[in-house]
Amino acid sequence: MSTPWSGGRYEAVGQRIASIAGQVVDAVGRRRALDGAAVVDLACGTGSAALAAVDRGATVTAVDLTAELLEQARAKAADRAITWVTADAADTGLPSDAFDAAVSNMGIIFVDPARQVAELARLLKPGAALGFSAWVRSARNPFHDPIVEVLGAPPAADFTPDQWGDPEVVHDRLAADFGHVEIVDGRHPWEFASLDAALGFLTDESPMHVALFARVDAAARDRLLAAFTAALRPHASADGVRFTAPYAVVTAVRRG
Repeated sequence: MSTPWSGGRYEAVGQRIASIAGQVVDAVGRRRALDGAAVVDLACGTGSAALAAVDRGATVTAVDLTAELLEQARAKAADRAITWVTADAADTGLPSDAFDAAVSNMGIIFVDPARQVAELARLLKPGAALGFSAWVRSARNPFHDPIVEVLGAPPAADFTPDQWGDPEVVHDRLAADFGHVEIVDGRHPWEFASLDAALGFLTDESPMHVALFARVDAAARDRLLAAFTAALRPHASADGVRFTAPYAVVTAVRRG
C-alpha cells in the first residue's frame, strides 16, 4: 500500500535514527529478558527496531502500513527469522495477548493515540513491556520552522507526533492500561557532509519533506528552499552541517 512514507527514501531516515531504535530495544530489555520473548515492532519502517530485537534473541513480528518499506526491511533482514505484516499499527489483525513486548522507533507517534494505545493493550500480555521513541518539541527546529515560516501554521489537529514527547501526555494516555512508566531524554545528532547534502536530504530523501515539496507550486518550493537554507546555515561549518534534536525513549509495563 502506498502511503506518505512511500516517497523519497525512508531508509535514509531509518539509518540515521537506527541508534535510537537500539536504545528503545535495550530499554525494553531492561524491563524483561528479550531472549526467547515474542516481540512486535509497530510502524516498523525499514525494521531497525525489529532487527535489534531479533539480534537479542527475540521472536519478532514487524508491522507497517507501507509495503514498500517492508520490502526494504526484508532485504536488510537477510536470513533473520522475522515475520513481516502489512497492516495498520492500530489495527494489526494479530492475536490478542500474544506478545511479551512491543517496540516502535518514531513510528506509533504518527498514529491516532487512542486507537494505538487500545491496540497495544490488546496485543500485549499482562506484565509485558512497551518501549517507543518520540521526538520532543523544541524552540527551534531547522527541519520544521521553515515550513511554518513559508506556509503558515498547520491546521489544528486532534494529535501531533511530538505530543508523545510530553511527559504529562504520556502518563495520561498510558495510565489506564500501563504502569511503571519511565521516560529517558536524549539528543539526536543530525549530521550532513555539507549544506547541499542537508538540503538534498529534505528534497529527495525524507518522505514527509519530499511530499511537502511535491504538493506546493514552484514559487513556494523556491521559498521553502531559501528558508531551509537560512535555517540550516547557522549549523554549517567546514566540517559540514550538524545540529541536535531532542527525543524521548518511553517504557512502561502492561497492567495485569
